[in-house]
Order: sequence, then structure tokens, then C-alpha cells
Amino acid sequence: MSESSPLETNPDRLLPADPGTREVARELLSCVEHLAIVSPHGHVPAATIAENAPFANPAQLLVTPDHYVTRLLHAHGASLASLGVGGVAADPREVWREFCAGWSIFDATASGLWLTTEMTELFGITEVPSSANADRLYEHITQRLGEPEFRPRRLMETFDIDVLATTDDPLDDLRAHARLRDDTSFSRRVLPTFRPDAYLNAHAVGFVDNVERLVATAGEGRSGYDGYLTALQNRRRYFIAAGASATDHGVRTPLSLRLDERGAADLFDRVRRGGCSDTDRDAFEAHMLYEMARMSVEDGLVMAVHPGSWRNYDADTYARCGPDTGHDIPVAVDFTASLRPLLNDFGKSPGFHLVLFTLDETTFSRELAPLAGFYPSVYLGSPWWFLDAPDAMTRFRAAVTETTGFSRYAGFVDDTRAFLSIPARHDVARRVEAGYLARLVIEHRVTLARAREVIVEVIDRAPRRVFKL
Repeated sequence: MSESSPLETNPDRLLPADPGTREVARELLSCVEHLAIVSPHGHVPAATIAENAPFANPAQLLVTPDHYVTRLLHAHGASLASLGVGGVAADPREVWREFCAGWSIFDATASGLWLTTEMTELFGITEVPSSANADRLYEHITQRLGEPEFRPRRLMETFDIDVLATTDDPLDDLRAHARLRDDTSFSRRVLPTFRPDAYLNAHAVGFVDNVERLVATAGEGRSGYDGYLTALQNRRRYFIAAGASATDHGVRTPLSLRLDERGAADLFDRVRRGGCSDTDRDAFEAHMLYEMARMSVEDGLVMAVHPGSWRNYDADTYARCGPDTGHDIPVAVDFTASLRPLLNDFGKSPGFHLVLFTLDETTFSRELAPLAGFYPSVYLGSPWWFLDAPDAMTRFRAAVTETTGFSRYAGFVDDTRAFLSIPARHDVARRVEAGYLARLVIEHRVTLARAREVIVEVIDRAPRRVFKL
């Protein structure tokens, strides 16, 4: 590639500016930078790995499925349709040209860090993408994608991904997971995760139809609320048999509500018939979050909760492009009052793991750290979505660690559909942890020997332990 405009990744990127602290951070980073990746929550489809087909083209790989990329391009004037978002047919070369022309808008963003790492370390690109070189870069990447080492399974080896958890509909047959599990030539673990939002959120489009399909498929012939709970429990067992260790809940709020069996059955009938109030729908979702905790206590599945996102915020975009197209917006949430019914009943249950994530930074030290600092079941999920950026991750670490130490952390999650960005995202997390710990060492708050142990714990052992991997 041309050297006229250099694109590079500095080996000291994200490490502290102070030379002494940076030297300690380098040593700590060396303890973990070659460890295998443990990815306990993400959105790469298992079929991508199972089918092992070549990636289609640079646009489909690096631009269209990455909400971080498309939303910022959209903010700068690109239409989502022109980027192929929402299943719209778009010329991948034009998508790529739009992306390269807008490269500078990713300066200082987390996306910019990940993309630069992918471009330089995976594709050997040494020039800054632009309108002038877009076609040349497209051809270069396309050529590389045709090579055997860029097939998904080979990349799992190259990236040294030991565990990759997917996010799956409760009625998925998990055939792709079975194919991978039964393939003796494939040594990496790809595990399903039970994601029941579409069957618990009574506000969701298609909720009633989803519930009907669920009960018909797994309700053992039972009807009503009894059939509904039976179906959910049966599908959880199916996922466990397929290797699942966790459930994931993208709830609007962490509100939990305990209802007696009669009250829950009556509420279920109201939301199932439709025409009920929003208050009823909210109450049903809150009760089912409580029920999911009860089931996790019984069957051992880890319960990860991702609240605080106003999903599909832009009505026009949702109508044209559908869900999960980059316009989810964070909102403030309350954890302390909302989770009290759930935690009062299950927070001290042996073996129950509840991993709490947030998009609301104000809850880091005020609510999440105190909850995790008391309840044996509660663990702190890593900063995600808008917060999985270096400065936000550092703020998280500074806000919670003085209350909880490091032992209540569940480990980093990449939460991505962009397969090639996984190692770059985990690299950022490792560098942030190294920088934070280095400061503690320099300030004589933690010894260097202990810091070496801690960074291995938070990077590798914590996600394996908390997510039961």
C-alpha cells in the first residue's frame, strides 16, 4: 500500500502519558495481551462460524452491520438506505466509498480505534481511507477476503477466541451450534444465549403472535399462563442442553415485580388479548424479569440484564429500516428501587449470578457498585454500547472500584455484530485496565505483584467464573 498518508497503530496507544506510569502499564499489558479472548456476550450469528463462507465484501463486513459506523455516517448526511441498513439493496462499492469519504468523522471515537486496528493489523493497510483511495482499498480487502485465512473459522483461531457467546431467539433450533459442537476439527466454543425479550415485552411488535408460537411449540399442550411458563422453562432446558450458560435481557428498565400466581395469570390474559393499558404491559414485563430470576435460581443460567436503552427511537427509521438499525438512545434508569423485589427474594441465593449493565453513568457509583458490594449474586457488567470507549471505561473503573474492588466485575463483553472488530475491542479493554492498574501501582495503592494478578483476573478469570464458562 502507498506510504503517502500513514495509517498506523502505536504500541503505546491508550497507555498513560506519564513515562513512569506508562512503563508499568506496558508490563501489566504484557501479562494479558496474548491471552485467549473470552467473549460472553455478542451478536455474531453462530451460522457465520458454522457455514464458514467467505465474507461477501468489505462493505458487508465492516460497514453495514456495524451500528457504531452507520449511525455516525447518518448523522453526517448519509442515508441509511445508501449504507444498506435494514436489508435495503445497496451497491457495496458505493457504501464503501461513502465510508472512506467519511473516515475523519471517526477521529477520537471508539469506532476509529477499532477500525484503525482492523485496517492495519488484519489487512496491512498503511494509508488513511479517503475518497481518493476508496476503490483501491476495496479491491485490496476483497482480495484478502478470498484467502483461506479470512474464513470465519480460521479467524477464530487467528484471533484466539476461546469462547464466543451468541444471542439467540428462544425458538431457534440452534442447529448451527450443534454443527459446531459436533465438528471434532473445530476446537473453539460457540455457545448460545437465551434472549427472550420478544416473548416477555408486551410492548413489542408481534408479542401476542410470539407468545402463541412459544406455547404451541413448547407448552406441552397446556394453556394460559401455565403453558407460557412451561414453554419458557422447556426452552431454557433446550438451550442448556445445547451448551448455554446465560440468558440476556434487553429490558427497557430493570423494574421487577412479584405477583402471586392468580394475579400473574390474570395479567397474562389481559396482555395476551391485547387492548390493555401501558401500565399493564409494564407490569407484565417487570413480573417476567422477576420470573426469569426465579428460573435462573432453579436452572443455574446466568442472568445478564441490559436496561436503559430507548430502542428504535426514531419512528421514521424504524418504519423504513426496522429494529436494531442504530437509533437506540440511552435513558436514565433506577436500579435500587426497581430491583428490590427481585434482590430481596433471590439476591442471596447460592449459585445465582445477576450481571447488571448500564448506559447511565450516573448509576456507576450511586447504585451499581453498592448493590454489587452487598449482594453475592450481583456482578458489574462492563461499560457497553455508548460507554465501551476508553474514557468511559476508565470512568467506570474509577467510579466502582473503590466500593467493590475488582472481584465484583464480570469481565469485558464486546457486544458486537462486527466479527472482525472483536480482537480490537478486547485489546482496548486490556489497555484500559493496564493503565488504571498502573496508576494504582505508582500511587502505592496496589503492589506491582498484585496488579499482575488482578489484570489476569479481570481479563480472563472473571468472565469465565461469572458467566460459568
